[in-house]
Amino acid sequence: MSDLHDLCRFISRPVTNQYITQLKAYLKSGIPSTYTVEEAYNYTNGIEEEPTTTTTPLHIICQNIPTNGTEEELLVVSEMISVLFEYGAGWSFTDINNETPGCILIKRNMKDSVAFNQIVEAGVRAELILRKVNDNIEFIEASDEEEVPELVESEEQTENAQEDISQIKGNTLEVDPQSTNLDPAEHQETYLNTKLQYKDDALVTSNKDGVMMSWEHNLMQMGCNSLFKNREDDPEEEMVVLNIGFGMGIIDTMIQDKKPFKHYICEPHPDVLEKLKKDGWYQKPNVVILEGRWQDKVAELLSEGVFFNGIYYDTYSEHYSDMLELFDLIVGLLKPQGIFSFFNGLGADRQVIYEVYKKLVEIDLSNYGLQISFTDINLPTLEVWDDIKRSYWNCPVYYHPEVKFVDL
Repeated sequence: MSDLHDLCRFISRPVTNQYITQLKAYLKSGIPSTYTVEEAYNYTNGIEEEPTTTTTPLHIICQNIPTNGTEEELLVVSEMISVLFEYGAGWSFTDINNETPGCILIKRNMKDSVAFNQIVEAGVRAELILRKVNDNIEFIEASDEEEVPELVESEEQTENAQEDISQIKGNTLEVDPQSTNLDPAEHQETYLNTKLQYKDDALVTSNKDGVMMSWEHNLMQMGCNSLFKNREDDPEEEMVVLNIGFGMGIIDTMIQDKKPFKHYICEPHPDVLEKLKKDGWYQKPNVVILEGRWQDKVAELLSEGVFFNGIYYDTYSEHYSDMLELFDLIVGLLKPQGIFSFFNGLGADRQVIYEVYKKLVEIDLSNYGLQISFTDINLPTLEVWDDIKRSYWNCPVYYHPEVKFVDL
């Protein structure tokens, strides 16, 4: 462990501004804000191997924030965290226990702390910067005489963010479409060509990825209730609703129980479509089945002049970038008083990532003149993952979303 790491342990109390001064001195001398305990150990012991874990100064600060700290001390700690982020600290690096700095604070019951909020805000900034880097920044080669300025928030931060961000119900990173052996949870074309099985109150892929499970029942009920809120103001309203992603048909069955005027279902997977046919959904007089990807089918509804009181979105093997594309359609398809909702599994493999997405989706929807509100639902520890390849839910709370146009 280096002097920088020792500083972040707050061995000497009280924690005064001298800590900030010393931290800045280390960073200005060239020590990276991401310099890890593992790197320091390897350097001290002459080990040339690259460490596999990344216990950074930010991890150490989060491990050692005094629980009995005074207001003045906690202000110093907050400033130290800000300084680390200014020098490119990574908000989502994982330590030897596979924990991010935010995970450490949650474990210490410090989710409501200023430090945790700083980490979440850093995650939001990292994702927004990542989009700019990927989409909007034109890199120009500099001549030998020119200096290329660095992005302060940083390349290190945004690269690491890619490992955690973009998660919707079991979906991880965007992947190279030229790659072979693509994971169906990550690549939609592979998923649509993967066999599905309905078994044990779950819908799973042939390689045991969970697509949908019965534990979501209460969350689907909340989603259904949101779609029909218009009816509370006008009981005679002829409700027209759209569900994107049939899965096990949980929410669609609930929608039918509310007797909508018209019920659209968009579903691309052939095995699920076969289930729809087998269970008689094609014969229901108020149901319209859109066979195919929503990207291809839902856009057609705009040209047909179809508008909805409620829209729900719950797909598999899609990414947050897909949701952003969907928002382009939502603003055209939703009636002025309509409600849009979705299965909110955005980043739900880690609670800190889940918190980052809560803020991101609010920012993104506001760009469309839409506002989102959340209802917090405490969830029990789920004992459903034993035969599943990987879980798509690891958070103690569910943020149920309701989206509508901003009231003017």
